[in-house]
Amino acid sequence: METGSRERAGMPGDEPVWRGLEPGLLRVRRLLVVVWMGVLAVVTGLPLGLLAGPAWAAFALLPPAFAAWCWRLLERNWRSWRYAERADDLLISRGVLWREETVVPYGRMQLVEVTSGPVERRFGLATVQLHTAAAATDATIPGLDPAEAERLRDRLTELGEARSAGL
Repeated sequence: METGSRERAGMPGDEPVWRGLEPGLLRVRRLLVVVWMGVLAVVTGLPLGLLAGPAWAAFALLPPAFAAWCWRLLERNWRSWRYAERADDLLISRGVLWREETVVPYGRMQLVEVTSGPVERRFGLATVQLHTAAAATDATIPGLDPAEAERLRDRLTELGEARSAGL
């Protein structure tokens, strides 16, 4: 999961240690695409086949074709997500065509939340959401192991309190 140097992040001259997301997030997203495209294929094909004839029922093949196309795109998107803890801030990088890197200074964090919905819990995942004073800089890291999400929340909260003491 880690790329780059295994040295401690945040030391002067060191590159940040990037961490990726859990593979369970990719499985969840693929499962959701397959389920929704399967439902859409049945909802499209059944009425068209019964009311307009079997030739029109061929439109039910479009959702599975779309799901197959999304299968690969979801993996590329999943691989693009990563985060790194540095001495003064947290970096979050994502995006395939349009790369987006968010830098969240620890001293600007107001709230760090860990959430896990029913599907996430079923696959052993959690999401960390960071709230800052500026709403535009709120950041989210989905698809983390719950223990890692709690560790990250505790660390970010501790660093945020230490850095904001001087503000």
